[in-house]
Amino acid sequence: MTTTAIEVPKKQKAVIFDKPGTVSTQVVEIDVPEPGAGEVLINITHSGVCHSDYGIMTNTWSMLPFPTQPGQVGGHEGVGKIVKLGAGTESSNLKIGDRVGVKWVSSACGHCQPCQAGSDGLCFNGKVSGYYTPGTFQQYTLGPANYVTPIPDGLDSAEAAPMLCAGVTVYSALKRSHARPGQWVIISGAGGGLGHIAVQLASRGMGLRVIGIDHGSKEELVKESGAEHFIDITKFPKDDKGEALTKHVQSLTDGLGAHAAIVCTAANAAYAQALPLLRFNGTLVCVGIPENEPQAIATAFPSTFINKHATITGSAVGNRTEAIETMDFAARGIIKAHYRTEKMDALTGVFKEMEEGKLQGRVVLDLSG
Repeated sequence: MTTTAIEVPKKQKAVIFDKPGTVSTQVVEIDVPEPGAGEVLINITHSGVCHSDYGIMTNTWSMLPFPTQPGQVGGHEGVGKIVKLGAGTESSNLKIGDRVGVKWVSSACGHCQPCQAGSDGLCFNGKVSGYYTPGTFQQYTLGPANYVTPIPDGLDSAEAAPMLCAGVTVYSALKRSHARPGQWVIISGAGGGLGHIAVQLASRGMGLRVIGIDHGSKEELVKESGAEHFIDITKFPKDDKGEALTKHVQSLTDGLGAHAAIVCTAANAAYAQALPLLRFNGTLVCVGIPENEPQAIATAFPSTFINKHATITGSAVGNRTEAIETMDFAARGIIKAHYRTEKMDALTGVFKEMEEGKLQGRVVLDLSG
């Protein structure tokens, strides 16, 4: 890697949410920022597009403390090379030319109780990329030297981008499920950006037996990713309280149900469907955050927890160590994102595909021009 300075332009291209509350983006020219103390300036070449970006853009996540403002630069799966070091970054061992990634949590303080407990995704002082701070849908962005994720040599930048959110999120969720090798895990939304990586991690990286649930159009992707069984959710009635789906899953799992279920889709119905699919001591892990008015999980009756010893837990993005471990899985070829690349001006169309549920796998923006 070179340690000499790299010429940095004064202006750059970025994609902003120009009309928050609607599906609309615009490519604009903005200033290239200067790194402050403890920061590095990164020339972002690729950025994944996540469903979370959609929630921020459309102002449909009621959990957020304030509406997204016009002009916000979104994105939180950015990969690029360091082109400038701020003051006080010497101890980070980062150099000009190093490839690094920016995650959903763009910075964590390292001092609060969640950080000290290894839960820096819950940092009390953390900043969210693409919401609190300018995100990765731009050619240059800032990152804390002590929190950017190193990208392994040999791992393509476009391949690495989706791992910074989708990959590490499902890795952390699978660990929180406590499912052990040989046990059954259901991945709901198995053909989506998070889901298809979760299927690969579970089946190829963690030795789990996977049942993927999604729209029938995603069957091939889900099976290619390693699912032992695929369930087309559209073939099951919506008005039978999930009884047909539950019986089908039980027929695939020795009559008992799955040991764990990871809900990667942002649909309230998916949560209601997933809980009855568990066997005794089973765990439901909540990952996808539904938009609009919050709804409780419709099937979460006290009797279910008492009679099954069932557990419901949530999983936010993983910590910095899990991000590095996820990159290692990708570098070894155990997980591989199914993606296509698009230029910046195609982002509005990508979000419309996402809104209509037509998007398979991931889209990665090529920010080179």
